[in-house]
Amino acid sequence: MSGALLVAGTTSDAGKSVLTAGLCRWLVRQGVKVAPFKAQNMSLNSMVTADGAEIGRAQAMQAQAARIEPTAHMNPILLKPGGDRRSQVVLLGRPVAEVDALGYGAHRDRLRRAALESLAHLRAEYDVVICEGAGSPAEINLRAGDIANMGLARAAGLPVLVVGDIDRGGVFAALYGTVGLLEPADQALIAGFVINKFRGAPELLEPGLRMLRDLTGRPVYGVLPWLDGLRLDVEDSLGLDGPPAAAGPPHGAETLRVAVVRLPRISNFTDVDALACEPGVTVRYATAPGELADADLVVLPGSRATVADLAWLRERGLADQIAARARRGRPVLGICGGYQMLAEEIVDEVESGAGSVPGLGLLPVRVEFARHKTLRRPVGTAYGHPVRAYEIHHGAATVTGPAEPFLDGCRVGAVWGTTWHGALESDGFRREFLRRVAEAAGRDFTPAPGVSFGALREARLDALGDLVERHLDTAALWRLIERGAPPDLPVVPPGGAGPLP
Repeated sequence: MSGALLVAGTTSDAGKSVLTAGLCRWLVRQGVKVAPFKAQNMSLNSMVTADGAEIGRAQAMQAQAARIEPTAHMNPILLKPGGDRRSQVVLLGRPVAEVDALGYGAHRDRLRRAALESLAHLRAEYDVVICEGAGSPAEINLRAGDIANMGLARAAGLPVLVVGDIDRGGVFAALYGTVGLLEPADQALIAGFVINKFRGAPELLEPGLRMLRDLTGRPVYGVLPWLDGLRLDVEDSLGLDGPPAAAGPPHGAETLRVAVVRLPRISNFTDVDALACEPGVTVRYATAPGELADADLVVLPGSRATVADLAWLRERGLADQIAARARRGRPVLGICGGYQMLAEEIVDEVESGAGSVPGLGLLPVRVEFARHKTLRRPVGTAYGHPVRAYEIHHGAATVTGPAEPFLDGCRVGAVWGTTWHGALESDGFRREFLRRVAEAAGRDFTPAPGVSFGALREARLDALGDLVERHLDTAALWRLIERGAPPDLPVVPPGGAGPLP
């Protein structure tokens, strides 16, 4: 059986995903055969593996950090929240149920077995498996049914690192409290801490690190500094609170301004990350009509609830603003759910049960939702350049009138639509698309030659590996991975509320 480690966090967005990726990149550079794993992931940001399985996009990014192909075993359970407090359950890459919080319990034993079997599969195949927790292990109201944090660690005997985000404040209380709320048997696996996103002078933090060790009997394995411009496949909309970092001044005379509609159930929002890597392209998220007024390109992104988010567009006045842009010949791009919203008609008896609903009517397209989800990785050519992408959708779009082909969708005037996610990561196609957008928008913008989104991602993953190597006690991490949690770790008061029911 291989060595393994679970990276837990005090909160969502504490840095679990990026630390897991950084550990994978550090290990693979040492010649270690390593794989990532997340037993259960709740995210609308997913992708498709080579064999047609849907997994969280963060796990695909971590697999890239480990320099391996992602598989469904790396994220055996994916929960995709939709409307009415319900989530689609994706098991080993395929949707199996739509459940609410109460209905989820009926599936728990089956999902727990699948998670443990997938972890065992990876541990048999790889030297090391770096596991990522979900949310916080101290969500004591959920502990009895937990299969992603301490429930997994207990079942598989995993040592646990707890990551805290110091940029939010209160990191010492969060780290101490996370351990203190756990029952003693869980605490026995909490080996130590990592502090993330530190901006200050390290010597000012040192007294707190010593006090935390004295209080808990556990070391801080290191302090990771704040790293500007690091955006790697965030799992949820918490990661959208700040805009993507600007890639630099424009190559030509003017910038190109992109506004992405921040839908309530936005999915696969990483589609626009490739736009933000282009010098002179600014990307921001918008929720009001006025925020679209000066944009050169408006992007309608993917959605887990197309009909509900379309209604939201209309309620907020965004639908009228987008239609007015299209009438004036100002560029609009719809991707997957956003493309469906641009259609003339949406027939949905599957996702919303709403039946026939009028779309925005900006493209001659009819969309009908199918019970079977399309999951594939298409390859094609557009504007003279190769394009690689992936598809995740229930809605099947049919072009019903005159339109210019665009990937698998169409274009009319300055309105483009496609179900292909990730197409903008194809460098030549992205530059030509932006050139055409600039022409339609009347902007003197020239895409910079030679920008490689793939190379940029690799550089960011290397930067994560560098952070681990330079700022964490890697020798102690090796011992933790190989030997497990140290014996006789002290119980931090109050030590939970006793044994689990």
